[in-house]
Amino acid sequence: MRKALPVFLIALVAVVVGALTFNLWRDRSKGDDAPFGEPFQLVATNGQPITEAAFRSHPSAVFFGFTHCPDVCPTTLFELDGWLKQLGPEGEAVRAYFVTVDPQRDDVETMKSYVGNVSDRIIGITGEPDKVAAMLKSYHVYARKVPTKEGNENGDYTMDHTASIFLLDAKGRFRGTIAYGEKPDTAIAKLKKLAEG
Repeated sequence: MRKALPVFLIALVAVVVGALTFNLWRDRSKGDDAPFGEPFQLVATNGQPITEAAFRSHPSAVFFGFTHCPDVCPTTLFELDGWLKQLGPEGEAVRAYFVTVDPQRDDVETMKSYVGNVSDRIIGITGEPDKVAAMLKSYHVYARKVPTKEGNENGDYTMDHTASIFLLDAKGRFRGTIAYGEKPDTAIAKLKKLAEG
């Protein structure tokens, strides 16, 4: 029970920080017509370069996490894959992405294997640490390295991070989030609305 509590607290902090970040972004946004985030140059799990253009040619569901995540990330990816499958043809326009917040450990092969074990609909994204950090900043994603108890001896760590799925329309504009722990019916309705434009 003691081990479960810190994980719950980490997830709770990530959700709260994510919500506060989005409220701050909305308050400072120049307008609803501006694409979300700044240009980036990273690498997809197929080994090919990927840029912000990937988020601007169709509706996108973008989740930020890391492959060493004990529960929030695998749960979110599994649920996202399931929701998209439930939408069937209605959800075919939506592309899903998993962007690492831990590029030091999450290289292309690691991301490819991790995401491939969960879904064939989700594309993993990684890259050089400084480029990933710049993208996270421009997308207002909270991410922080936290040493584990064992890490004091061997350098191991986990990551605190925003735990919401970002929803972007076909022009790359921010259209909301799906929170960690969102009710499935609500999440599916949000994805359906996103797909409809």
